[in-house]
Amino acid sequence: MNDDDPILSEAEKALHARLKELLQEHADLEASIEALGCMPIPDQLMIARLKRKKLSLRDEIVKIEAIVLPDIIA
Repeated sequence: MNDDDPILSEAEKALHARLKELLQEHADLEASIEALGCMPIPDQLMIARLKRKKLSLRDEIVKIEAIVLPDIIA
């Protein structure tokens, strides 16, 4: 067994999977916001809603990253 490969519990695997989903959703929202902004008459209300959703996703991503990637002081 390699010491560099940590053994992940089911909970950790679930957190990693959730983190991956959230990162993808965040990227998708960014692309949507970009596309809406490029329209001749952008829907500012929709853009604002998507930005709020993106911010809430970022908050959740940060929380999960704090659990998955602990702050190690060397």
